[in-house]
Amino acid sequence: MRQCFLVALWIGFSPMGVALANPATPAGEEALKKEAELYTVSITSSKDGVAQKAIFYCPPEAATGTGGPPVPLLVWLHTWSGGYEQGVAAVAHGKERKWVVIAPDFRGPNVRPEACASDLAVQDVLDAVEYARQHARLDSARIYVMGSSGGGHMALMMAARAPGLWAGVSAWVPISDLAAWHAESLTRQQRYAAMLEKCCGGPPGPQTEAEYHRRSPLFYLAAAKGLPVDINAGIHDGHTGSVPISQSARAFNVLAEANGCRDRLLSEEAIAFMVRERKVPPPLADEREEDPERQKSILFRRAAGAARLTIFEGGHDCEPSAALDWLSRQRRGTPADHRLGTASGRSSGAQGVAR
Repeated sequence: MRQCFLVALWIGFSPMGVALANPATPAGEEALKKEAELYTVSITSSKDGVAQKAIFYCPPEAATGTGGPPVPLLVWLHTWSGGYEQGVAAVAHGKERKWVVIAPDFRGPNVRPEACASDLAVQDVLDAVEYARQHARLDSARIYVMGSSGGGHMALMMAARAPGLWAGVSAWVPISDLAAWHAESLTRQQRYAAMLEKCCGGPPGPQTEAEYHRRSPLFYLAAAKGLPVDINAGIHDGHTGSVPISQSARAFNVLAEANGCRDRLLSEEAIAFMVRERKVPPPLADEREEDPERQKSILFRRAAGAARLTIFEGGHDCEPSAALDWLSRQRRGTPADHRLGTASGRSSGAQGVAR
């Protein structure tokens, strides 16, 4: 099944509330392809020379050769089972905010070794940023990357692999440890275990351990010390969704320690309680806040230097406008800005994520 960044596209609505064809049907699939063709570009990989497609949107006033100030770049990352066409959903955000948007394919669905945070896939994202630099006037202090689910996995990997590039990273319901997720997927009898095996050469074991490790951002996130990274997870994910919140909590812990905030670490007992009970442990219940930019209630929020973790009332969900509101306050080379904004008033609220 073709999947998109937001399940909203599956049920016929874009993140901006605009009716779209349902890609789960043949007619909808064709309509999505035609929409994608309007913004599709080809980018030659600087690593293996293979052409990679991407969705690219540039506001007319930001095109090279025009006057005016440089504008932010949003790098929009597709889900685990999706491809670059999902970037059509991001174009509306670019038009609304007057940002440049690029949504690379980074080797498409995670069903082969070339995909799934491989060196090729990482370079595809970097090549996409370079393409945007060449075709738009970018504010180099405002280059942002975001994704949810499989896109959240890749967003965390890009934070680790190119920490000096980004002004901010927004990861929603991400996967951080592939071997752990393989075991979790087997327990729930989900297809993602088989997909992981196609990427990593088999199930976790002595022969494949290095591949699972190499493609798991958890083991590299310490390199993102000082980088504003916002991680978000729904308390019911792993029950009503496919990625337990432990994947987010442990990624936050790595960043907290790297940022010198050991006192902000979540204990394994607290993580296990949240996964098992789908509740915040009573001793942590006061670590919450009302956020006017959020549609879903915040059950727990903790910052550790530049990193922030939010556990919200929901499942495998994403709030793209809230993500972009937070990203818009970040500037490369300056401390993370975790201050609350005001109610965005935009039409794209919380959305379930298709994987």
